[in-house]
Amino acid sequence: MELMEKLTILAAAAKYDAACTSSGLDRSARPGGLGATIACGCCHSFSADGRCITLLKVLQSNACVFDCSYCVNRRSNDHPRAAFTPRELADLTIQFYRRNYIEGLFLSSAVVQNPDHTCEQMLETLRILRREYHFYGYIHAKAIPGASPELLSQMALLADRMSVNIELPSQKSLTLLAPDKKKEAILAPMGFLRDGIAQGKQEIVKYRHAPRFAPAGQSTQLIVGATPESDLQILTLSSALYQKYALKRVFFSAYLPVVEHKQLPALTTKPPLLREHRLYQADWLMRYYHFQAGELLDAENPNFDPYVDPKCGWALRHLDQFPVEVNKAPYEILLRVPGVGVKSARRIITARKTGSLDFDSLKKLGVVLKRARYFLLCRGKPFPGVVMTHRAVLNGLLSQAAMDRLDQPEQLSLLDPTQEDVMKCISGQI
Repeated sequence: MELMEKLTILAAAAKYDAACTSSGLDRSARPGGLGATIACGCCHSFSADGRCITLLKVLQSNACVFDCSYCVNRRSNDHPRAAFTPRELADLTIQFYRRNYIEGLFLSSAVVQNPDHTCEQMLETLRILRREYHFYGYIHAKAIPGASPELLSQMALLADRMSVNIELPSQKSLTLLAPDKKKEAILAPMGFLRDGIAQGKQEIVKYRHAPRFAPAGQSTQLIVGATPESDLQILTLSSALYQKYALKRVFFSAYLPVVEHKQLPALTTKPPLLREHRLYQADWLMRYYHFQAGELLDAENPNFDPYVDPKCGWALRHLDQFPVEVNKAPYEILLRVPGVGVKSARRIITARKTGSLDFDSLKKLGVVLKRARYFLLCRGKPFPGVVMTHRAVLNGLLSQAAMDRLDQPEQLSLLDPTQEDVMKCISGQI
């Protein structure tokens, strides 16, 4: 098989892995080497579905021994198969880098023969890149569940970031759709990588030139919409993964129907892109705004509102805590105000030391007043014309959300609410 034919097959097979992330670390170029990595990352261009890419995202092979129902590369699927040799893939990466097509490599693979064999092939690719080509660019490698710790350790010493995909949010769904996969086989390498990363950080402190073990940390991916789990279940699992395994990121991937199966959504079903977006917003709130999963959703509200973002949804359920005086509220409270971000909250704390703030001042500090005006007081006074009732605030937020969508009409077809729904929002019918 020609090299470009392999690339066409294996790059297409890798598109379902989410890779829209920055590199997370700095590493300068070295004499005689190729490439460099900066903390602001490898995200400079966007694919057709909006994901940010400058990595060569590819599989080592798509000839899988597993038969996961949701996967296009499953064993029983009649699909073109291909595999790169380690030398082919390393050479291809360097050629692309020299042509300025890419800044790094995102390497995954189907399970070929067994996890150890697959891991050995990926490891050899990384070894050629790092040791022979002296490539210092960003490399994200997928850990293969079930591979030996020794192989995973060697891979983590060559890659910048490692990841182990959970894919499905519950053991019940794994048993139903991926009978070859076990929760323990997925979580074991996560624990191994967590311990290795922690130990590596300690060694760097003691020994300046100690090898760096997955210096950009580890991540995972969850498929959204393939199984019936609620947003609350997915968010609770994400929170537990952050706490127990010290993950850098949990990626959410809206399920794109690619195979026909009685336990999966029909092929005509649209990917739940808005739901994926809401989960990312909630993930951000947990990581940077000190929210807990149980605050954003509960048994009575197990899924996010499609019309307002998670932060606004929380504020609407807790109107008794608002409005807050912007000139007195502590930083932790300001973070919970819709329209106030981490940077703008810090600016407010700094600016009010030198004088009293009004709504014009807040706009200059980066506060999004079209949302924040319902929840703030300046010098004891509300925003002109704002009425602090649940219905008034909800109608105001819905109307603004509808106008935002109409400003970007190309996105209407991607979201769950239709254009008719948007118009109803504006007219106050929803």
